[in-house]
Amino acid sequence: MFRISMYINRAILLLFLIFSPGLFILTIAQDKEDLVSQKNEALKHIEEAEKILNQTKHKRVTSLGQLRAINKQIESRQTVINSISQEIKLINEEIDESQIVIESLERDLTKLKSEYSTMVYAAYKTRNSFDKLSFIFSSENFNQFIMRLKYLEQYTDARKKQVQLINVVRDQLIENKVGLESKITEKQDLLTDQVNERKKLQGLKSQQSDLIADLQKQENKLQKDIDKYKADIQKLDKLIADLVRKEMESEKGSLKNVSSEIKLLSDSFEGNKNKLPWPVSSGFISEKFGTNQHPVLKRVQVPNNGVNIQTNQNEKVKSVFKGKVKSVAIIPGEFKYVVIVQHGEYFTVYARLKEVYVKSGQEIGTNEVIGEVNTGNDGDSEVHFEVWKNTNKLNPELWLAKK
Repeated sequence: MFRISMYINRAILLLFLIFSPGLFILTIAQDKEDLVSQKNEALKHIEEAEKILNQTKHKRVTSLGQLRAINKQIESRQTVINSISQEIKLINEEIDESQIVIESLERDLTKLKSEYSTMVYAAYKTRNSFDKLSFIFSSENFNQFIMRLKYLEQYTDARKKQVQLINVVRDQLIENKVGLESKITEKQDLLTDQVNERKKLQGLKSQQSDLIADLQKQENKLQKDIDKYKADIQKLDKLIADLVRKEMESEKGSLKNVSSEIKLLSDSFEGNKNKLPWPVSSGFISEKFGTNQHPVLKRVQVPNNGVNIQTNQNEKVKSVFKGKVKSVAIIPGEFKYVVIVQHGEYFTVYARLKEVYVKSGQEIGTNEVIGEVNTGNDGDSEVHFEVWKNTNKLNPELWLAKK
């Protein structure tokens, strides 16, 4: 009777061991889903940058915009390769886990079959009714008689359960072997993708080197462009600072309910940090906030009070939050048309526009079109975007939603 009880308990343990790896597989599946999402997002960025690059090429001149588009593709292509590497690592873990489970199931199946053979042989020896009756009626007392009856019933039931367990383990073994083959195939496909992506990355790096070499020949022109850009930045900086100071002085003498409205709008704007929509539907940040190393001139650093977003030609530029247009100005040269929108204590700035669809004093909503991006003589289309809180310049990347 102890042996029968042992068979039943072992069956329960086996079933637990068969299905418990599912928790591990679920965790890996979630990790793989995140990596695939990351990879697809990077591929989308590559596609955007490629489209923008193709628009700059028609000018038949080498530009910084082309180099920045190539740099963005290299960055995104590296993200794809890293994601594939992580996927392969997770699949290797799945394969190792599957092989451990398969080996365990094979051992258990062999042992279950051996135990079943022993049970069948024991049943064979007591196959006729006389042997069973002799076993029962040779009991020394009534309690033993009852115990032997129950034993025969449980023994028969144990044999049935043993058959069921053998079938469960066999089916699970087949399923795991099929799953293992699928994982191996998936790994091979990913390895092929990884090789192809590395070839593409190498091609991009070659293009990058050629572009840098061409741009280095234009050192004098690049230096002049930088000097003009710095002068335009100062003009824009003064325009915004003067407007903000004027607005702050006006607020000091305003009615209490007006100040209250400004605070409400400021709080609402601040509550959308990291959530604001981008001022353009597609594109990438080609130059970050703060001081940036020039991509060609190694000893030159370029200041930026906002971010530059390289985008498609004729792209519509939209307000990132509801507010009031405080200024529509023209800064000849780099920035063209400039639109400044107030959101309480906050201000957003949109420069490098070739057309403007709003006017000063106009109330506008989130995602409302305010103008159209300008395309320079070199074919590059960029919008310059800034965020201020009163007289403090803020990093726009910390306010825009992640792409």
